[in-house]
Amino acid sequence: MALMDFEHNSIDVGSRLRTLRNERQMSMRALARASGLSTNALSMIERGRTSPSVSTLYKLAEALGVPITAFFRIEPPRREIVFQASTLRNRVNFPRGIWEGLGGEAFVGGVEPFMITLEPGANSGRFGMAHSGHEFVMCLSGQLEYEVEDQRFILNPGDSLLFAANLHHRWRNAEKTTCRAIVVLSGFEKGERPSEYHLHLEEVGDSDEPESGDEDV
Repeated sequence: MALMDFEHNSIDVGSRLRTLRNERQMSMRALARASGLSTNALSMIERGRTSPSVSTLYKLAEALGVPITAFFRIEPPRREIVFQASTLRNRVNFPRGIWEGLGGEAFVGGVEPFMITLEPGANSGRFGMAHSGHEFVMCLSGQLEYEVEDQRFILNPGDSLLFAANLHHRWRNAEKTTCRAIVVLSGFEKGERPSEYHLHLEEVGDSDEPESGDEDV
């Protein structure tokens, strides 16, 4: 599986990088220091002269304090009724898994349902996450392990979990079979995209990537 494969059309990553940087009132030099990249490399990315590697995107996401999916976010028209055909779902391949949107991306209300398919060993990263609102999880197949604060829950098919999402949490598939689950996020703050936290994953094999700011773009 590809490390991070977004199904998107004509997304200008350089423009998104400039927008995210400006929103944080961060100079290019400051971002270069925080990310370990050169100002020349950043300038080339923002001007669309080069396409950043996945390793570079992870470094920029960490420096900006955003999930990597923020570089590929497109705001679709918001509707009060959303029918989502299974063949037209937004899909994101991430390390050892697939995220599938279930219409929340286009809904006017504060709710984001999505489905995740997790291969053995898939996890939400070492540090977990916390965000506003509430989180509901239902396991469809396989087995999903959720850790909320200091409590651990094992979800088998049909089992569900509901909790306040400001509690520190993380998940993983510790079994040898693929797991599928439905996650519904609701009640989050306006402008927040909590589903993206579930894609803020550690890069597999990152240690093999070059460290130079000029080469790693």
